[in-house]
Amino acid sequence: MHNVSATSKIVYAGFWVRFVASFLDTLFLALPVGIFIYFLSDGAWFDFSQYQQNIAYAISGNAQKALASQPQTSLRWELLFEISVLLVTMLFWRRWRGATPGKRFVHIKIVDAKSFQELDNKQAITRSFGYIVSTLLFLVGFFMVVFREDKRSLHDLLAGTAVVYDENSLNI
Repeated sequence: MHNVSATSKIVYAGFWVRFVASFLDTLFLALPVGIFIYFLSDGAWFDFSQYQQNIAYAISGNAQKALASQPQTSLRWELLFEISVLLVTMLFWRRWRGATPGKRFVHIKIVDAKSFQELDNKQAITRSFGYIVSTLLFLVGFFMVVFREDKRSLHDLLAGTAVVYDENSLNI
């Protein structure tokens, strides 16, 4: 564990750098897990052809028809996907001290909001489930970062975490 020294300056990560990290994690973590689960389910996870048909309706200007029939998903495979992404994310947080590939790429990490030390498993799990709350509140939980001095989102507040620039990989 690294102690925050008197000379260390904590710099909170803002909305856009966190957005980029999240986008990269979607590409490099969630997408590969999703592809694996889709093939593992032998296509039973969701009806990909229905997605294609809805996209075709939307492109042709028939949004009402595109929205009328949503693809059916298998709850079992969806839960397996969500749990798998959670576990893979937590493995990265453990291995890279609060960072995922996307966060590491942009030199940020998740820490305990009070001590600025590594987050623990309880915080990691709370933060992950907090994403659901942040999303269900019309994404307000994510946009809180823009308005708070400490750049903490709703899921950070729930878990007692903060996202900061990693002083070990970035000279501030």
